[in-house]
Amino acid sequence: MKLQLLLFLSMFWLAAKGQNLSLDSVSQDLSAKRPTFKQKELILPTSLMVAGIIINGNQNTSVKNEVKKFRNRNLTYFKYHLDDYLQFVPYAAVYGLEFAGLKPENDWKNRTAILIKSHAINLGLCYVLKKTVNETRPDNTSMSFPSGHTAEAFAGATMVSMEYGKRYKWVPYAAYGTASLVGIMRVCNNKHYLSDVLFGAGMGILSTKIAYWTHQYKWNKKSVNDSWTDPLDGKVYQR
Repeated sequence: MKLQLLLFLSMFWLAAKGQNLSLDSVSQDLSAKRPTFKQKELILPTSLMVAGIIINGNQNTSVKNEVKKFRNRNLTYFKYHLDDYLQFVPYAAVYGLEFAGLKPENDWKNRTAILIKSHAINLGLCYVLKKTVNETRPDNTSMSFPSGHTAEAFAGATMVSMEYGKRYKWVPYAAYGTASLVGIMRVCNNKHYLSDVLFGAGMGILSTKIAYWTHQYKWNKKSVNDSWTDPLDGKVYQR
């Protein structure tokens, strides 16, 4: 099973690396700096996914089972449903922060397109893996690996961070803190193993990254005819 997951992760990484990320300079939106693929951005999500695979052992002394034992000893009666709603907070913040007065990197049309793509990639991968791996949850229900709640929360947190993080340095801390709380609650609620949460977090981050790297920005484009370069300062201005 671990070999299958490692092969899946390798294919996922190659697909992300091999995307055609070239931009049309004639129709490029000169008012925004678009995210481009950088190999170093794969380090965090792939590390989380690999860690999830490594500790996903079924031995009684495996990391995931030791965490489960700790939970059963100390948090037996922990049953809260906040994580069912908290997973969507980062996605809501993609629009809510702008309403509050913060300035995002992209207009609402491009944001919506990226959000839909990220959501589709994330949900699609999560569903396929859950059906393929079909691991039993700590509470003995089915389809444990990976954690869909955690993947959803981290996908949204990544989008919030990419839209607002450059201008407002506190946003990524708040976004990823919220997503981490979702993952912790999934373990505390006995719905997922630590391995499910780690893999889901990495997959969520990578899903949103791919959505940005492959987005074509088909709305609100500005052609070079709508801009001019000041010969005195060399800056580009919109007409």
